[in-house]
Amino acid sequence: MSSPHPDIDRVLLTAEAIAVRVAELGAEVGRDLAGADGQLVIVPVMTGGFIIVADLVRHLPQRRVRIEVVTVSSYGGTNMTSRGSQLLGALPETLVGKHVLVVDDILDTGGTLRLLQEEILRRGAASSRSCVLLRKPTAGAARTKCDYVGFDIPDEFVVGYGLDYDGLYRNLPYVGTLALHARSASHECTDGAHLE
Repeated sequence: MSSPHPDIDRVLLTAEAIAVRVAELGAEVGRDLAGADGQLVIVPVMTGGFIIVADLVRHLPQRRVRIEVVTVSSYGGTNMTSRGSQLLGALPETLVGKHVLVVDDILDTGGTLRLLQEEILRRGAASSRSCVLLRKPTAGAARTKCDYVGFDIPDEFVVGYGLDYDGLYRNLPYVGTLALHARSASHECTDGAHLE
């Protein structure tokens, strides 16, 4: 599909396709955690997970849901390869008896989800599940437990719907591949924000 933005080579997932799938994910989560009203904790991984979480929670039938934001750094600046995951924002110290759903934008190396799943269970959660919008066909993704996946995509660098390059393009309503000229321009003009 052609792109409406000059920095995007092509659109992989339209806004409409994403909206339909996120609604389906919300229904799936709601069914699986039907008895968790008041005990459900949603943990969006910032900054990439903020858009999917905002849309996902509005499709949950549970009305008493706690949201606890966490920040994990995997990339830096214009890097396109993970340097390993590091927890920057704190999870609640106790999650005893809670049902926790981690929501992230993309499953690539799997480091972020594995780190959070370990921490959540260590804090006494009754259950730990994870949901990602996108999953790449990588070895790390294959060995990482993920309960809800929006879309499987090729192993390409993508932006939009929360995903960024050097802090840019998160606000695009679709997911697309970033043109080479946009990567070069960003690298020359910025001092390096975070890529989630």
